[in-house]
Formats: sequence, structure tokens, C-alpha cells
Amino acid sequence: MTISILGAGNVGMALAGAFTRRGETVVLGVPEPAKYANAVAALGERARLTTTAQAVAAGDVVILAVPHAAVAAIAQSVNDWQGKVLVDATNPLAPGLAGLTLGTTTSGAEELARLARGARVVKAFNSTGAENMADAAYPGGVPMMPVCGDDAQARQRVMALATLIGFEAVDMGPLMAARYLEPFAMTWIHLAFRQGFGCRFAFGLLRRD
Repeated sequence: MTISILGAGNVGMALAGAFTRRGETVVLGVPEPAKYANAVAALGERARLTTTAQAVAAGDVVILAVPHAAVAAIAQSVNDWQGKVLVDATNPLAPGLAGLTLGTTTSGAEELARLARGARVVKAFNSTGAENMADAAYPGGVPMMPVCGDDAQARQRVMALATLIGFEAVDMGPLMAARYLEPFAMTWIHLAFRQGFGCRFAFGLLRRD
């Protein structure tokens, strides 16, 4: 399986590093590949750098790790996604991290699914910081990664990727659950940046027998 990651910012590079360290092949797609050549080369031979369009074509799973403002154009740049698993790792953040621009009756992921014809959209990798995606190991337990999507097979594939890089993947069911996951991401962001927690914390799931 080839994993394509669109975007080479904090989240894209964190995920690329985590996957390649575990033996996966990753294609990173960006509008200007030359700007990221050195950073991607440092990931090793399992990482390849291309344009956005080339990365979309190459991947069995395509992860959107771009600013939310770029999502619609990427979704509509492909006439037919032909059943590719399209993972929305973005959040519709308001300027200055003041909140979300969508919510309650829809979500960024649902809007993406409406625009990306033929894609199997899954929401994941949006609810914690890039630092945790780069290294999910915590001495006190395993961080959780909620995953939702309308296609059960696509959802399970993405859950397997989350498990691979050290998370407890939590099946949130249909894509409408992204209406909860995007505000949940704001909980982590609020604690990290407004409440002074910093980025070295994660949420876990506790169960009783």
C-alpha cells in the first residue's frame, strides 16, 4: 500500500515520519516540491516527494494534511476519486484559533465528502497535535485516535494505520461523527495553546471491566 500525504507541514511530516519508520511507503505531495526537498530526503528512501496531483494519483490512501482553506480546491481538482480512501486530517479553524467555522449541522469532513466525487472520506488524525503523531508513546498509556467514515472498510483501513503508529484507534461510526471530532480537536488546541499545557499531552480512553 502506498500512502499519499498532501502537505508537508507539521502534521504531514509527522505522519510521514511515523509511517516510514514502520516500513510504509509514503508519497508527499505539495505545490512546490523544491521547497521541501531536503526535509523529505531526511525521511529516507521510503519517502518520495511529488506534486499534489502526482501524489493523489499514486496513493491508495490519501491523507489531507493541508490548511482547511485548501481542502475544497483539492477535492474538486479530481473528477472522480475512484473509490480512493481520502482521510481528512484538517479542522475548519477560525482565524487566531478562535473556534471553528463549521459545526452543529455539518462538519469539514462532510463538506469534503460532498465535493470529492467518488472518494471514501474518513475523518482521522485531526484530534491531537503533530507531536503526538510523530511519537505516540506515553508512559501512562496509549493515546486514542477517533476515526469516523461512512464506508466501514475504509474506516477500518484508517484505523489500522492509526494503530500502526501507536494509537488506540476508536471506531466512531459514520462520517457525521466528525461534527463531534472537530470540536474535540479544539479541546486539545485550547489546552495546548490557551491554557498553557504545551504539546506534550494526549487524550486516552479508560474502560471498566
